[in-house]
Amino acid sequence: MINFAVIGTNFITDRFLEAASTVPEFCLKAVYSRTMERARDYAGRHGAELTFDSLDDLAACPEVDAVYVASPNCCHAAQSIQMMKAGKHVLVEKPAASNLREFCQMKETALENGVILLEAMRSVFSPGFEAVRENLRELGTIRRVSFQFCQYSSRYDKFKNGIIENAFRPELSNSALMDIGVYCVHPLADLFGMPERIQSSSLKLSNGFEGAGTILVEYDGMQGELIYSKITDSRVPSQIQGENGVMLIDKIHEPQEVTIFFRDGREKKLDIPKISNNMVYETEEFIRLIHAGTAEHKRLENSETEMKIMDEVRGQQGIRFPADN
Repeated sequence: MINFAVIGTNFITDRFLEAASTVPEFCLKAVYSRTMERARDYAGRHGAELTFDSLDDLAACPEVDAVYVASPNCCHAAQSIQMMKAGKHVLVEKPAASNLREFCQMKETALENGVILLEAMRSVFSPGFEAVRENLRELGTIRRVSFQFCQYSSRYDKFKNGIIENAFRPELSNSALMDIGVYCVHPLADLFGMPERIQSSSLKLSNGFEGAGTILVEYDGMQGELIYSKITDSRVPSQIQGENGVMLIDKIHEPQEVTIFFRDGREKKLDIPKISNNMVYETEEFIRLIHAGTAEHKRLENSETEMKIMDEVRGQQGIRFPADN
């Protein structure tokens, strides 16, 4: 069994625990919150034995093997580094850090201490994304990629009424790029690596928050576009176009229906198991890496490329966080 602690007691932690509880080697041991009252309440609801309102005490606890970090984006790096220095493995919510510099510090800490650091980019661990990866060669030479994820935020109505919640606060390292666009950026990095050229455009809200954006990328012989938004919805699927055919992906953030349409008229619907909560796969991969003892792994490279792309876009669009100073 791997004894986990969670940092963060929000809805994403609820979803993580719902999924992780189905993994045989997962055990929720401890809960951290800024207040002991909230930590105890959350622990009681989820069956955790230990509670903390001190990160120092959590880091020093010998009964905790691994930590799931689901705090605000601006806290990911410092909290992850503290836990890894204490010898604990870290599964950190996306985006893993505020910027590339922070992520490189996190990666260095993981390697120095021989622990696993993994970004909880749930989509790329799923069978749907694995099917996309394995069938790319069927498309022949890839010429265009179009990934999009546009989801009207449940908190946007409050924003329009003058109530600005954390999800719309740039000072917490939040933006549409970091919260939504990352679901397009990371799969691009995973499948194709770092683009040769990047162009971008953003829509800013009244407080300077980036509400939506578009990224154009170029590789040798291939173009791509990433479209993301927290202030509109989209029902358009993502796609990868090759010279032999086109692959349609229902949802790049949760690929469950993927079909290849070949130029000769054939269709191939990929066989993908359906699951209501795909966070189970990131948990399984994290535990697999822990058992393998592989501190330096391919997933780190993908997260680093993701950060490079997002740093470039933020630089172009003037999206700055306190962590950049």
